[in-house]
Amino acid sequence: MINTNIRIGHGFDVHKFSAEFDPKKPLMLAGYQLDEPYSLIAHSDGDVVLHALCDALLGAAALGDIGQHFPDTDTNLAGIDSKEILKSVLNLLEDGGFGIVNIDITAVAQVPKLSPSRVDMLDSLCRLTGLDRGRVNLKATTTERMGYIGREEGIACHCVALIGLV
Repeated sequence: MINTNIRIGHGFDVHKFSAEFDPKKPLMLAGYQLDEPYSLIAHSDGDVVLHALCDALLGAAALGDIGQHFPDTDTNLAGIDSKEILKSVLNLLEDGGFGIVNIDITAVAQVPKLSPSRVDMLDSLCRLTGLDRGRVNLKATTTERMGYIGREEGIACHCVALIGLV
C-alpha cells in the first residue's frame, strides 16, 4: 500500500529587475524588505521566494499553481503583497487537512548578495509559516555569471515543500 499521507511539491519563480529602482516597490524576498537598490517587475510585489513557496505548497496538495489562484490578469490583485498570497495558500492547505513538514528554498541571484540578509529572510519565513528553524531551510547561490541571472537581469527561486495530512 502506498502512503498518501505525505506529499512533496516543487515551486519555481523568476522576475526581471526593472531598469531603475522604484522606492515604492522595494526588493522583497521571503517577506522581508532588503535594503538594496533593486525593484522587480511583477504584477504583485515580486517576492520570488514566497511565490516559489506558494507553488510548492499548492503543488504538493494538488491544488494547481499560484497563477490559477492569483492570476496576473486580475486588476484587483495588482501590487498584492505576497505575504497575503502565502496566507491564502496556507488557509487552503489547512482546509484540505494538510500541514507543512518542511520547506527547502534556493534563491538564485547574481545581485544583490543575499547572504547578509539570509537570517532575516529565514526569520521572516518561520514567522509567516509558523514553522521553527529546524523545518525551514534557505540557501542562496549565483549562476557564476551565466545566463539571465548571471547577467544581473533578475532573480529566480526554487522551493521544495513536504506536506502531510494532519
